[in-house]
Amino acid sequence: MRRLQKKRRIQLAFTSACMLAAAAALVGYGFRDGINYFRLPSEVIFENPSPNEVFRLGGLVAVDSVAENAGSVTFDVVDSQHKVRVEFGGILPDLFAEGQGVIALGRYLEGVFVADEVLAKHDETYMPKEVADALKEQGLFRTPDQ
Repeated sequence: MRRLQKKRRIQLAFTSACMLAAAAALVGYGFRDGINYFRLPSEVIFENPSPNEVFRLGGLVAVDSVAENAGSVTFDVVDSQHKVRVEFGGILPDLFAEGQGVIALGRYLEGVFVADEVLAKHDETYMPKEVADALKEQGLFRTPDQ
């Protein structure tokens, strides 16, 4: 009788471990496309991400860098040291402006960040948290009254 209980406990522990591993694998599989890392232009230049990697690029829109081409818009996203050219084929948000914080979601292909989505600040005091934190680290963060 005692030997049977020990065997059942081992079976239960093994089954639980297998179910936990399967659940972790399913969660990882579900998140594989939903996790997008945030990077600054300097990180993009130094790390040179693969063309298959989708990530978020954030910083400030460089002054006098916005140019509208046939069906697309290009602009530079800058941090304290580097800039990355962004190409976007959609309609920019209404609050998109030069010198303001922006986050673009897309891929880095041949020296140009090809954006699928562009997010801009939504009121006069808001800046995306990742951009504000990165600019604070570099000493470039300024409040709207500065």
